[in-house]
Amino acid sequence: MTTSSKSGPKRTLVHLIQAAAIQGSLWTVRQLPLSWASAIGGFLFRTIGPFLKADKVARRNLKHAFPDWDQATIDATVRQVWDNLGRGAGEFAHLGKIDVLAPNGPVDVVGLEHLIAARDQGAAIFLSAHMANWEMVSLVAYAHDCPLNNIYRFATNPYMDTYFRRVRGRFVNKLLPKGPAGFREAYAGMKRGERLGLLLDQKLNEGHPIPFFGRDAMTAIGPVELGLRLDVPILPVRIERIAKCRFRVTIHPPLESPNSGDLKADTIAVATEFTQRLEGWIRERPGEWFWVHKRWPN
Repeated sequence: MTTSSKSGPKRTLVHLIQAAAIQGSLWTVRQLPLSWASAIGGFLFRTIGPFLKADKVARRNLKHAFPDWDQATIDATVRQVWDNLGRGAGEFAHLGKIDVLAPNGPVDVVGLEHLIAARDQGAAIFLSAHMANWEMVSLVAYAHDCPLNNIYRFATNPYMDTYFRRVRGRFVNKLLPKGPAGFREAYAGMKRGERLGLLLDQKLNEGHPIPFFGRDAMTAIGPVELGLRLDVPILPVRIERIAKCRFRVTIHPPLESPNSGDLKADTIAVATEFTQRLEGWIRERPGEWFWVHKRWPN
């Protein structure tokens, strides 16, 4: 038996064990109040995170982004990053229970009129980022009859990928795979009047270099170009964790297109404007962004 044939069953077994452990944990915290699930997730990630390679990535990113910070500030921010990610994991188990319409619920929405206007007009693009609990964008849109088509990255573990798609699929119109096929479907969806939701803060090697914290970051500008080509509103959406498991979702007015006659230049200008806004949001709440991602070239 070859090495590759041995690795297949072994990899499948590992994936099954991982999926059973993670889904079992999520089922368990789902039985607890949201605040407990959030707190447990935060505690676990604060405990385990420092031993992961991603911890070094976060520290390296922060040192480049904030060169004047001392070690104590970086340590405290990385701890906040792990706490936020852990809370998001615990809260994921409760997505079906979170009522974003409740007057005193866990989600405050600012700028709802912009979402309603975009919904009533037809196609639109909502741009956000991996901040606080980014699942809140889809929940808010869905609750106001504006379900989004979301482009997502497949999970490495196929059993967890199926689980994630099943959970997220309840609150979106469609989940579109990252890549050419998903991009084509996003385009077709907007031509049908559907809305697209994107987290535009991840590295894309085939993207365009956009300045971000003083360094060029390869950014996916294709969806922005698509929106400008179809002349649909492109709305920035900010998510903040304003308490341990309480959030504020701010829907901003659509970004203005330069309309210079040069579609590529206009696309870069709009993508740059959003990236600058995102950097400002992160500077205000650095512990809530996904610093564990290799956003810049090494």
